[in-house]
Amino acid sequence: MGTLNNLTVWNAGQYPHNIIGTIKRRDTVPEISRFLGIIIAMYYNDHAPPHFHAKYGDLEAVVAIDTGEVVGGTLPPRVLGLVQEWCEYHRAELMEDWNLARERKALKKIEPLV
Repeated sequence: MGTLNNLTVWNAGQYPHNIIGTIKRRDTVPEISRFLGIIIAMYYNDHAPPHFHAKYGDLEAVVAIDTGEVVGGTLPPRVLGLVQEWCEYHRAELMEDWNLARERKALKKIEPLV
C-alpha cells in the first residue's frame, strides 16, 4: 500500500477480492473515501457501467453509481444502506472520479459519511 496524490493506493497483490468473475485486477486501487470501517475505492480504467468498490472487513461489493444498486459481491444490509446513502450524497463526485479513472488521472478524495 502506498499513496498517490494524497490517495491511499493498494497494489493489486495486496487488495483482496471476494467477487469471483466480476472484478479484474488493476495495477492500483485508489481509496477515495473511508468511513465507519467502510473503504470506498475505484479502479483505473475499469469496465462499464460506472461503479465503485465498497469494502467492509472481508466483504466487498461493487456498487453502480447511478442507482446505488449492488452489481456484484455482498455487504451486510446495514453497511450497504450506509454505502447507498453516501453514494446518493456524492453521485456527481463519484462520476467525476469515474471519468478521471477512465483517463488514468489522479482521483479526488470524497468526504466521508458523517
